This record gives sequence, C-alpha cells and structure tokens, in this order.
Amino acid sequence: MHIRQLQVACDAVQDRLTLRVATQANEEFRVWITRRYLRELWPHLVAMLAGHLAARPQAVAEKPAASAAPQSSFDQPFKEDNPSFPLGSTPLLASEATLTASGEGLARLILREGRERSFTLNVNGELLQALCAMLRKSAEQAGWGLALDYAPAAAPAPAADNAKPGLLH
Repeated sequence: MHIRQLQVACDAVQDRLTLRVATQANEEFRVWITRRYLRELWPHLVAMLAGHLAARPQAVAEKPAASAAPQSSFDQPFKEDNPSFPLGSTPLLASEATLTASGEGLARLILREGRERSFTLNVNGELLQALCAMLRKSAEQAGWGLALDYAPAAAPAPAADNAKPGLLH
C-alpha cells in the first residue's frame, strides 16, 4: 500500500481522534482512536522511534533520489477524491494494537477492532514521526491533557521472552 496522505483530526462529538489514511489506489482507511487507547499506545510508538526507527546518518551515496516522494506537508487539506473504503466508511474503533520491527528501518503497526476488522500500516521513521506529531497536536486540540512526550524513558518495560512482542490493549 502506497500512502498518499495521512490526517488525524479531533472529532469533538465522538470524543475521539479520527485517523484517515489515503492510498495511491484511491482507497481510504479510517480509524477512531480514543483517549485511553492513545495513552496506552504512545509509549510503544516512542520506544519504536527511539529504538528500531531511530534516525541513522545517511552516507553520501544514500542521498534521496530526485524522483523520491516530496517531503511531508501539514498545510495541504485532505483530498476527497471519492475514494473506496475497503474496511467500510465507518471508522474502525481501535482497541488492540501490535507494533513490531519489520526490516531495516521499517515497522508494522496493526490496529484492530476486537477480533473483527484490522488495519496494517507499514511505517519508516519519518512516517511514524509525522503520525506521532499529528496525534500529539490532535490530542492537544481535543483537550485530553495527555503527556505525550518523546522521552524514551517513558517506554514500557520489555515483556517476558516468551511473550508476543507488541501491545494488546
């Protein structure tokens, strides 16, 4: 899935954040994120940013190509191009998540609605950083009073060796 655009907006009526992900294939995925869910998920996002997805210096030969995707912009409105909704137009109410490393500089975030629908988002450090910035800003606008800091010390303790990595909420 090639992501074209991300948006996180506060839905004051539902008292939830709405994550919208638009793809190059003109599909849109919507996920509701509650205050409690974000509070539990945040330390795992920060741990992934500080650990597996930590910024690595690029060698001179690794400079981005001129044809690479443009840098993120938070100024553009979310495009409404009559998308299809593979998970339905009603947002998935995230209640479980799994966040795992999935290769060099990549991570996989799976958001689930109980044992029903699920949405998988493959991210690199830049995309996860942008998502975290949007989550922080939207939570602030919602007035949730969460301390969404980037301090890795806030990361949860590692699970036992036989436990499945990630977060189940």
